[in-house]
Amino acid sequence: MSSGAPDIRKVQVTRYVLPLREGGSLPAIAEADDHFLYVLKFRGAGQGPKSLIAEFIGGEIARALGLKVPEIVFAQLDAAFGRTEPDEEIQDLLKASVGLNLGLHYLSGAISFDPNVTTIDPQSASEIVWLDCFLMNVDRTSNNTNMLIWNKELWLIDHGASLYFHYTPDSWETKAGAAFTQVKSHVLLPFASRLEETDKKMHTLLDVKKIKDIVDLIPEEWLYENGFSATLWKNIYFSFLEKRFASSNIFVKDAEHVRTTLL
Repeated sequence: MSSGAPDIRKVQVTRYVLPLREGGSLPAIAEADDHFLYVLKFRGAGQGPKSLIAEFIGGEIARALGLKVPEIVFAQLDAAFGRTEPDEEIQDLLKASVGLNLGLHYLSGAISFDPNVTTIDPQSASEIVWLDCFLMNVDRTSNNTNMLIWNKELWLIDHGASLYFHYTPDSWETKAGAAFTQVKSHVLLPFASRLEETDKKMHTLLDVKKIKDIVDLIPEEWLYENGFSATLWKNIYFSFLEKRFASSNIFVKDAEHVRTTLL
């Protein structure tokens, strides 16, 4: 089991390259002061900082489990950035996103994963389904797989729709121990025939300390909402994930049942 908190770099955004007009959040390809390109997720987009928190937690937990995720960075956006942007919608988004945003290393030349074109083995499929049940990620469907093939390897992207309990945090305890009913729409569920074995494997790769290390790295400026303090929010995220991890057999058994029914 890996030890220590993830090492998350902080970069300064220097150039807006290209908007990615997918969905309502309007992410963009941007260059940073390290001269790398990133897919930038903006705190001023429709779902606000919560989608960045879900993206961060989801991506770093996936990485801790040995799954491939582009490097995640904290991306600083200054007030002067984007003043010359001619598109008013983009300019408004940039103004609303001054401060710390989230970037994922841009995988140049990557192509979208298509299960009809690329064969995925049962173990890999089971690990990704397990991850998404754990995170309650509703956005890995046939319409939008949120997986890329890059350098002949499978990479996971876009975890911003995970952890949707945080939009109604008062019910977090109930949701933490619940099955993940949306698993029925998961693009990899038909191939995930090793869920029970995978559950045991994931418990050797992840523990509550690793989860806490990840949650503790959430930038505090993303956390002040609903009158809750940053400390309280971190406690809620950690407690939710801790309880869900401890009761993983619930969502695993449900996913197996749904898979059997679909087949």
